[in-house]
Amino acid sequence: MFKIADEGQRQGLIEQYKILGENQKKDGKPYILSMVVGPAIDDPRSQGYTVVCKTEFASLDDMRYYDDECAAHGAIKVFVKENVDVTGIMSVYFEPQAVAQL
Repeated sequence: MFKIADEGQRQGLIEQYKILGENQKKDGKPYILSMVVGPAIDDPRSQGYTVVCKTEFASLDDMRYYDDECAAHGAIKVFVKENVDVTGIMSVYFEPQAVAQL
């Protein structure tokens, strides 16, 4: 999650995530199981976070690859550093132990 005050910068980041979704590869194949990105709803529970990204991986190794080696994710990091005034970032890694789906 990101805290970004400027609406244009928020939209720019979301556009970069769209590019990441198209370009993410590991061993020549897409490896992200699921990625959803969008603006946070303006609500006290959002605690000032304005852009949310939820990304799911098949394994911890895939998550580590994303964090450390993925060129598409690396491009997002560069974009944020050079173009976005971020006042807070939160990343949480977890292993699901209860799942409900339709």
